[in-house]
Amino acid sequence: MQFHTELSPESLPHRLSLKSRIVTVGSCFADVIGQRLSDHKLNVLNNPFGTIFNPVSVAKLLTMSLYGTAPDENRYVERDGIWFHYDFHSSLWAPSRDDLRDLLLKRLAETADAIRKADFLFLTLGSAVVYRHIETGKVVANCHKMPGSLFEKYLYQYEYLLDDLKRLVKTLHKANPKLKLLLTVSPVRHTRDTLPLNSVSKSTLRVLAHELTVWNDWVSYFPAYELMIDDLRDYRFYEADLIHPNAQAHDYIFEKFADSAFDAELRGFVTEWATLSKSMAHRPLYGETSPAHRQFLTRLATQLEQLAKRVDVTAELTEVRDRLKFQEQDESKTKVLA
Repeated sequence: MQFHTELSPESLPHRLSLKSRIVTVGSCFADVIGQRLSDHKLNVLNNPFGTIFNPVSVAKLLTMSLYGTAPDENRYVERDGIWFHYDFHSSLWAPSRDDLRDLLLKRLAETADAIRKADFLFLTLGSAVVYRHIETGKVVANCHKMPGSLFEKYLYQYEYLLDDLKRLVKTLHKANPKLKLLLTVSPVRHTRDTLPLNSVSKSTLRVLAHELTVWNDWVSYFPAYELMIDDLRDYRFYEADLIHPNAQAHDYIFEKFADSAFDAELRGFVTEWATLSKSMAHRPLYGETSPAHRQFLTRLATQLEQLAKRVDVTAELTEVRDRLKFQEQDESKTKVLA
């Protein structure tokens, strides 16, 4: 007897490998996937602009980045002595306008460089509801906790969103013809928009993603939204706010993503790395200086040295060697005292 509808996504036409270079951009779900990929030792530039929910701002930032366009000088804003920019997330801030400009220019340049070298761009669309700055008439990526009276909130028209994303797809392909674009719709529910409007918003984004995959063979879609809404489909998979998927949901969705998107070598590595990660977190019951633990650390160091031929494990190898060195020093002190 089945008590839920299990969704097993089809294998993506373009698979991620251990050597893939990846950029993630978009909503907070892009952060989640990007961090998971990074934790599995893949080369990832994770959400360089901060959390960006709407496709208008995503398209604008990526286009600015690839064309080398400087941030709009009229969209800087100061609040409580801190400077922000309406086209970027509030995680990008500085104590002065000039410092923020330098930071944003650097971030745009880094993103452009990463995209031109990337194999995959993982783009997560969060909401079709936008906030327009009334004074300038332009959509903002973030309101930076400025008074609500400065903004107008509305559902962006599908046709305009499609035009923006079509132009973005062309710009990306021109900048990097080998780039593969992987689209998702964020499973995070925007209940502040009301549930009916959230449904319209998510539906709009899903149709946009479908349209882009139909006409571009290098653009694919992964059903993260459908996995959350139709497969898990239970509040026990949400955080206490009943909006954000919890760790268990993220684990489930990432496992489905790995099955769908990883090549055989990468899937094997993920399993191997999971075992090594548990070993790294292990702490001995009877102290760090026992002979058994020394053997354990020596074996772990050997495994990491072998793995270093394939991925960057410098930090992990340094930690294990430091623990071994500490054990050797402790043994030396014990012998001296004896």
